[in-house]
Amino acid sequence: MRASALVIMATRLQDQDLVAGVASMHGVKGRASLRGRGGGCQNDGHGDAEAFSVSAGEEPRPAVQRSCQVIPSFGWHPWFSHQLYDDVAAEPTYKPPPQLPAADETDETVLLATKKVHYQAVLKPSPQDDGFIASLPTPILLSSFISSTRTRLEAYPLALVGEIGLDRAFRLPQKWDPALAESRDGALTPGGREGRLLSPYRVRAPHQEAIFRAQLRLAGETGRPVSIHGVQAHGILYDIVSHCWKGHEKHIPSRREKRMIAPGAEDDSDEEDADTVTGKPYPPRICLHSYSGPVEGLKQWFNPTNPATIYVSLSTAVNFGTISSRNKFPDIVRAVPDDRILVESDLDSAGEKMDAALEDMYRRVCEVKGWTLQDGILRVAKNLEAFIFGKEP
Repeated sequence: MRASALVIMATRLQDQDLVAGVASMHGVKGRASLRGRGGGCQNDGHGDAEAFSVSAGEEPRPAVQRSCQVIPSFGWHPWFSHQLYDDVAAEPTYKPPPQLPAADETDETVLLATKKVHYQAVLKPSPQDDGFIASLPTPILLSSFISSTRTRLEAYPLALVGEIGLDRAFRLPQKWDPALAESRDGALTPGGREGRLLSPYRVRAPHQEAIFRAQLRLAGETGRPVSIHGVQAHGILYDIVSHCWKGHEKHIPSRREKRMIAPGAEDDSDEEDADTVTGKPYPPRICLHSYSGPVEGLKQWFNPTNPATIYVSLSTAVNFGTISSRNKFPDIVRAVPDDRILVESDLDSAGEKMDAALEDMYRRVCEVKGWTLQDGILRVAKNLEAFIFGKEP
């Protein structure tokens, strides 16, 4: 690929160790090692890839042999949120069954009964098909996932949190047909849809929100940027995120206050830099992944009182996927500040197809912004660097 850096995202159980392993071998060491490489791209483990920047020339260059650095990201995507249960809730939806002492195994009937309670509580409509419920994984403690993710973030100081968020449109795939299961591509990471038909079941909004909030808190406590997925939930998504920073809003001086401030006095402020400080109840930097919401909704995200730095990434796959999204694309691009826009592919594998998707979106963004391709690539590369590392002092 011409893209020289990937943000690889773990989004479900099967991805976490894979992402950590790749990051151990090819991880970005710091700002200097990323700078000058022409940006990078994100690849989500569940099958979505967000990509940034290809090359710093006016025309695409042939692929060259060079190492590709990665920035890891750890999170639990809303598509898989039903696989977690909130064990700190007043009434947890799942209670692990006791193991049989003799065989050290759990009785399958008891296991099915406990899984049924959980999945009927978090899915709508509540599934009645025992075969479908049995095909779903045994739920995992949310607190355990948060703890293991915290450990991974400590091991990888540049890692992000994501992709996390809310999705009211997604439906779970049907259980595997035995014949199809036998012929599935073993090279693919297990846990994805892999062409299966969709079931009628969606994850209930309150459950998604609980999983989302827990990961936002983790990102705030560790000072990590987040990649946020939002589909048909743009209002509640903003409400949840903005609630995290309630009481931490920036004060915007009035004209009268500005006149009373001595020249240069604001430079001596000892106020903490919200872009880099850890231990906050909100993430320092937020990327709205393949933003598909209303143009008007961006105004609240870019409100100058918001303490988090907001970025918006765009992809051909999502932002040109429907007539509606295609029509509002120019207005979205114009509504995003020049220093906050990012470019993606939203594809599931690296290679020529991803490079082509990146180039296509770069050209579209540059056309709307009135940038040359070279200028646009350099701008977005700088934006990506700021999103990952924060702005330089």
